[in-house]
Amino acid sequence: MGSKHAGCSPKAKVGTTQHRTLISAYLVGLLLCGGLFGATAAGQAAEARLIIHADRGEQTISRYIYGHFAEHLGRCIYDGIWVGEDSPIPNTRGIRNDIVEALRQIEVPVMRWPGGCFADEYHWMDGIGPREDRPVILNTQSGKRPENNHFGTHEFMDFCEQVGCEPYICGNVGSGTVEELSKWVEYMTFGGSSTMADLRRKNGRDKPWKVKYWAVGNENEGCGGSMPPEYYAYLYRRFQTYMNSYSGNELYKVACGPIGTDFNWLDVLMDKATGYMNGIALHNYVWSGERSQSSINFGEDDWFFLLRRSFRQEEFIKRSVEIMDEYDPDKNVAIIFDEWGAWHEEVMPGVNPFDCYQQSTLRDAMVAAIHFNIFHRYADRIHMANIAQTVNVIQSIILTKSEKMILTPTYHVFDMYKVHQDATYLPMQIECGTYSHEAALTKEMSDDSRDRPYVDHFGPLNKIPVLTATASRDASGKIHIAITNVDPNNGATVNCEIQGADIKNVSGTILTAPEMNTHNTFDKPHALKPEAFDAFDREGEKLVIRMPSKSIVALELD
Repeated sequence: MGSKHAGCSPKAKVGTTQHRTLISAYLVGLLLCGGLFGATAAGQAAEARLIIHADRGEQTISRYIYGHFAEHLGRCIYDGIWVGEDSPIPNTRGIRNDIVEALRQIEVPVMRWPGGCFADEYHWMDGIGPREDRPVILNTQSGKRPENNHFGTHEFMDFCEQVGCEPYICGNVGSGTVEELSKWVEYMTFGGSSTMADLRRKNGRDKPWKVKYWAVGNENEGCGGSMPPEYYAYLYRRFQTYMNSYSGNELYKVACGPIGTDFNWLDVLMDKATGYMNGIALHNYVWSGERSQSSINFGEDDWFFLLRRSFRQEEFIKRSVEIMDEYDPDKNVAIIFDEWGAWHEEVMPGVNPFDCYQQSTLRDAMVAAIHFNIFHRYADRIHMANIAQTVNVIQSIILTKSEKMILTPTYHVFDMYKVHQDATYLPMQIECGTYSHEAALTKEMSDDSRDRPYVDHFGPLNKIPVLTATASRDASGKIHIAITNVDPNNGATVNCEIQGADIKNVSGTILTAPEMNTHNTFDKPHALKPEAFDAFDREGEKLVIRMPSKSIVALELD
């Protein structure tokens, strides 16, 4: 998780890379918004042009970009995923059936566990064997509440098998040992006879699991041990040396990258350990402008602030890629963006401040769509991303209350975008206007220290593109387009040209609502959900798409 907290407060850390020139212009890859089209007056539909090169795609959008993250924090595991076998809530071996069904629907590819900051205080042998014999520890990452270890290795792997996703294990480096992590790999993946493999069999699992993805620590410059980068780089090399591939299970080893914009950490790690890792973990959250950081009670200034920071993830990724390219021009080391999301600082009434529980509105759905569109553009570097977190914590896709469960607007974005998994990314150009908000522009960003990394590294950004988009072609030849209009006041008419494709049929869905803070509740679980969309006209290879304000549109073309 992204912070060692008193309560749950998002953070970003200022880093230094002295010998490089820092980026000052907003970069959007192939997207060229704001060139031919200016800002739009309130109430007027913006005109935009989108060109998609359906015959020029080369990069594959990894399905793992749509990964998830479950930490022993708040109510993510207990009273979320895990209810116990004796619960009246329908479950399979203690795991909630409705959550499993919802995750299967969006085709979750991978699940990260057990943390987050919790990973570096987690000792895996506490979570195996008969549950009544497992030790009770204090979870310092969740308000020092008791952790009974009832959800351990076997339960997590059962959860993954029920969902149909791959596991991604985050090992303990901060308070653990090389031997401990080495034995965990052996316990889970060795098919022969050894003390660890036989212990697994004694605990009910004969065959070894396939566990490809392993992270060596989490946020080790902060909650994972307060380490300097040079120390961690050599510690990483030592730990990974003893993580062996057994029984045909080839390990994919992920080093701990920087927290936020600490590019010096990334530089040092790439310099000292590039040849020893398959991936490097990046963490960067976004937050809104007002200090209340409310997830549901916000105005247009907070809407603008949060979406601006979401767009600026591209600057963060591009800067990271530039550093990685210096040491790894062949792109053998992938970005594993295994913590991202909108983190609202509020403490909701009646909620433990350590639970990091927040609602998810249409604004958070916009955050998810913007991130996915950026991730797709860097498909040659980004192999995996994991939203924080799956259930009841930070930007959750699912919220629970006793036997009730609701799907958040963020969940619906995952559902709309799942068609892009393992599809071919299609390059594009988009020309559109820009969106800004006067109150946000007049606010001094220096008032909030958490803005400093972006001011220091990237310079001020007073406007954002009205539109962001992505497109891909799946294995069957179908083209999928997703377009987001971030302007909460004005619609947009998008003149879309699909080059190099013979289009016969078009269908669409839309996610939008009258209010910026529309969200689903346990009393009104379907207040915001995707609906059929047909506000477009087709003219050969061209589409004229009429998007409402604050909307996400997904189109399928065949």
